[in-house]
Amino acid sequence: MGTCFTRCYSNRTIFENQPESDTPEIEESFIVSLYDYPLFEQTELTMHMGEQLTVISDDGDFMMVRSATTGRESYIPINYTAKVTHRWLFTGITRYKAEELLKHSNNQSGAFLIRESETHRDCYSLSILRRTNSSNLNPVKHYRISHLENSWVYISLGLTFPSLRHLVEHYSDSADGLCCRLTEPCFIQGLDGAMEAWPVPITIRRPTINWRDISRSVILRRKRTESDNSLVSEGLREAISSYLQMTECKDHCWDT
Repeated sequence: MGTCFTRCYSNRTIFENQPESDTPEIEESFIVSLYDYPLFEQTELTMHMGEQLTVISDDGDFMMVRSATTGRESYIPINYTAKVTHRWLFTGITRYKAEELLKHSNNQSGAFLIRESETHRDCYSLSILRRTNSSNLNPVKHYRISHLENSWVYISLGLTFPSLRHLVEHYSDSADGLCCRLTEPCFIQGLDGAMEAWPVPITIRRPTINWRDISRSVILRRKRTESDNSLVSEGLREAISSYLQMTECKDHCWDT
């Protein structure tokens, strides 16, 4: 018997995301500084940690960059920077640096970023700032984002998403088990229109499902038509279908 990836009996309200657009999404990206530079004391800084940088030239291991705040240019190692996509997906950043960036005074509770996991290959980590009155607690919490064989991603085994973007939209609408709801991507100094670039998440609440009224044919139906008013979302159908195929579940598992 395999591992069940979906909570089969649940009173949770199901969220269904809007259909994907036929137009491929353009991933806009930029780089951000991970350090103050130069590192020497009593030296005027040419760039600050957590600010947007413009790449002037790149030779692989080093790059010439221009600070978005000071306007000065620096020749720095490439590992002094991280690539940012979608405003919240950071590539080339450690857990420690994620915490440093999120603890910036301009970030409020709910500020977040997603990064590559340092301990689990092919997984991501969601890092969230949750400010409290206690100075003894680390205000940054981390959640592992795993994926199914069909590339869907999840934090909780009972709730899967077709992409990281859908996961972010869902947890921006509701904390749903996390330490707090996602509010804004991690603050990046010098980023023009950062607030305007953050989209308001849109979700559709579906009625609570009575699983005993759901037949196997509804679960395993591959495509939906415009007139299909099924309570079961595409994501949930995919996850359950994958589980049934893995465990070679017999017909009586879902027949009513």
